[in-house]
Amino acid sequence: MPRTARPRGRTAPAALCLCLALGCGSGGTPQGGEPSPPAGAPTAAGDDVVTWASSADRVGAAVDGRGYRLVVHTSVGGTGLRVRLSNAFGNQPVTFGSVHAGLQRHGAALVPGSNRRLTFGGARSVTVPAGGIVYSDPLPVRVPAASDLAVSLYVPRAGGVLTGHWLAMQTSYTTDGDHTAEESAAHWAQRTGSWFYLDAVTVRPRPAAGAVAALGDSITDGWHSTTGLNRRWPDHLARRLRASPTTDVEAVANAGIAGNKVLAAGPGQSALNRLSRDVLTLPGLRTVFLFQGVNDIKAEPGATADQLIAGYRRLADRVHAAGTCVVAATIAPYKGWPEWDPAGEAVRRKVNTFLRTSGEFDAVTDFDRVLRSPHDPERIRPAFDGGDHLHPNDRGMRAMADAVDLESLDCRSR
Repeated sequence: MPRTARPRGRTAPAALCLCLALGCGSGGTPQGGEPSPPAGAPTAAGDDVVTWASSADRVGAAVDGRGYRLVVHTSVGGTGLRVRLSNAFGNQPVTFGSVHAGLQRHGAALVPGSNRRLTFGGARSVTVPAGGIVYSDPLPVRVPAASDLAVSLYVPRAGGVLTGHWLAMQTSYTTDGDHTAEESAAHWAQRTGSWFYLDAVTVRPRPAAGAVAALGDSITDGWHSTTGLNRRWPDHLARRLRASPTTDVEAVANAGIAGNKVLAAGPGQSALNRLSRDVLTLPGLRTVFLFQGVNDIKAEPGATADQLIAGYRRLADRVHAAGTCVVAATIAPYKGWPEWDPAGEAVRRKVNTFLRTSGEFDAVTDFDRVLRSPHDPERIRPAFDGGDHLHPNDRGMRAMADAVDLESLDCRSR
């Protein structure tokens, strides 16, 4: 998968109603299972639901005295905003000296009066140990669905490995020193296409609302969708869910990592190794949507169909053991990508037959059927091709989301 991105800027004026709603003016190991979270690890409240998430990985070296203004897009709305900060890959403690959350107005500038301080057990700062996570206290405000939040972090003390998410497909901002309380963009001139430390945002939505988490690779991460416009296929799915009167699954968490595999580590731990941390610990989770496998197939050496099928079975068993539904998607065609070959194509077809017919999943979405060319089923449809014959463009991303049966995302309702 690609390892460089060129984020483009965006303009997103915020409506006054968003300001009012937020209370403006008020103050691994390959092939293995992932270890359980440590005893006493912080969790969200029982009625919280994840409204945004990204999967953590190693993204470089941590730096003292750095500020981060991270722009994220909510799916479901609700009260009691909380953020989850991760030092999952750090080998030293990280201190967050100040954390704020507000509504993005334009670029790094915030809607006036919307920026609110977050606390941790009532304290303004918190130190997270190596490998740890922490939830903030809830803010007594209402967060609208489909809003652009800016979570500002100041890290006076860090060191070692930096935890974050490399391919954000969203422009965020960095600075030197603590400017988290400022709503102006004056001190936030440095741009970044990654997220750092922040890996989840939760709210308390209406009763019975739940979430789906998309476990995937760079296609789910949104590569070749338009940066800053939230056109990844999980974003399109979130829009469909908001408009649907027939399902209680309203929130969408994106657990994609570019280059990720089901079986082996690479960019990110394998799906088997990161399932618990990145997906099953998300509050309000109702369904896991599994769409991975192409990186396992086109690796050198590539996985066999039997190996990949065994990995899918282990994932499904673990998701079901957690009391959660699992929906699988077939692997899309990729002929024209440099690593394509007939042997890999044979593996893809065998795996897709298993996914369609095994009955081991609560539902199956056929992304292969949606994306493949009618003239050459080994290739992605030209109108959906982002240009590299593997990653869909904006139109292809929307077609994928449109193919998902919304009722299938909550097997407990059937």
